Amino acid sequence: MSTVGKVVVVGGGTMGCAVAAIFKAAGWATHVVEADEPTRLALPGKIDAAARTLGTGGGKTSPVIYGAMADVDWSDADIVIECIFEDLSLKQAVFAELEALCPAPTPLTSNSSSFPISQIGKGLATQSRMLGLHFFMPAHLVPAVEVVSSETSDEATALRVGEIMRSVGKKPIRVKRDIPGFLANRIQHALMREAIALVEEGFASAEDVDAAVRYGFGFRYIAAGPLLQKDLAGIDIHCAAAATMYPYLRTDQEPSAYMRRLVADGNMGVKSASLRGFYQWTPEKVAAEQKRYETALLKAACILLDEEADH
Repeated sequence: MSTVGKVVVVGGGTMGCAVAAIFKAAGWATHVVEADEPTRLALPGKIDAAARTLGTGGGKTSPVIYGAMADVDWSDADIVIECIFEDLSLKQAVFAELEALCPAPTPLTSNSSSFPISQIGKGLATQSRMLGLHFFMPAHLVPAVEVVSSETSDEATALRVGEIMRSVGKKPIRVKRDIPGFLANRIQHALMREAIALVEEGFASAEDVDAAVRYGFGFRYIAAGPLLQKDLAGIDIHCAAAATMYPYLRTDQEPSAYMRRLVADGNMGVKSASLRGFYQWTPEKVAAEQKRYETALLKAACILLDEEADH
């Protein structure tokens, strides 16, 4: 398979813009469909800026932007990635239109973080070419992308999508069953449930919970995932510790009252008018923290890319 080709990204919001930047930086012909005119007009500059942060010069070709899917030449598309708002009925409508417009066997993928691809493509004739392709924010900086198969997804197509993602510098992660939350979000939400509970119950501040992860066990994750780390440290030690802790871990079946209260009060983090979430923010702090965060991600990505090159 050629290392460059043509990608069509449907949806030019935060995720769609970053996904387009990944392919542009890798030299692909990058096409984006975005219905909202103000968003559409801002896309070329935003995609170029994000692509330049990847250190490849940002790619030589400019992205092609469309207002409607019917305007795209689908005949030579190598992959389609849907990145619209998280609304199941909207995604189903987009995939129904994509099936009619884009000839098989071009893979049709969805960046949905919550809806299984089996639900998005339900009832369509070419579900075998449909896969979840879940990126993590910020998509152009986080190496991982989950390639999610349903019971009807073609294995060869899943492998092909994984190779495409590897060719543009991403780390594809195969998810063999179309389960809610896939892999990373299930693990992440299990951690978040306990982290929020520790703050809610007064055991620690948000600052100390974050420090425990970043400077403690989370620090090791750049070098070894949780299962590899336990192989290196000893599974027996983990098993003994688990026996003493598991009875006391939170197992709530719904978001905590503390988190629901924050949302109800409009305190959703830096996106809120109050600039409040688990922390209190100012515009200056937001700008400085976002810069620090992106710089740290770029440095961490370099470590992982060097490791991949060594293998």
